[in-house]
Amino acid sequence: LARIADPAYPGVVQNYPNRFPDGRPAKSTSIGIKNAEGRYVAALCLNLDVSVLSPVALTLANLVATDTGHGDRPPETLRDRRARELRRTVEELAAERGCPPRSLSRADKKALVQRLYRDGCFESRDAARTIADLLGVSRATVYNYAKPPADPA
Repeated sequence: LARIADPAYPGVVQNYPNRFPDGRPAKSTSIGIKNAEGRYVAALCLNLDVSVLSPVALTLANLVATDTGHGDRPPETLRDRRARELRRTVEELAAERGCPPRSLSRADKKALVQRLYRDGCFESRDAARTIADLLGVSRATVYNYAKPPADPA
């Protein structure tokens, strides 16, 4: 729509960061299409799912990191529990297993959810829905995974 309104708008906008509705990261490109009069009438939009590459990128970033910038002080522990922070936490935990969150085994998903629960990540609104979307499971499954194991006594 911006292209139609502004003829000076770039014909191609490429490699900009984006996210799918379920929160997975994407790399997007938009190419304007002109009619016979030279006016933009449509756009071809390409979206590449880069979520499979996130664990690799995170592993490489951690590998080449040389300084955390904290000196002798520990990093601050008060963390934002909003959806973006929760997504990053889930992706980091999945990266420890070397795969995207949806590819984790059932046991790994359960362990991840229990860790998030212990760390207080369920305190934010819609946390269970966000976690469910990231793991590719239902919200009820997330709540079942969050339950501590039954005492065998």
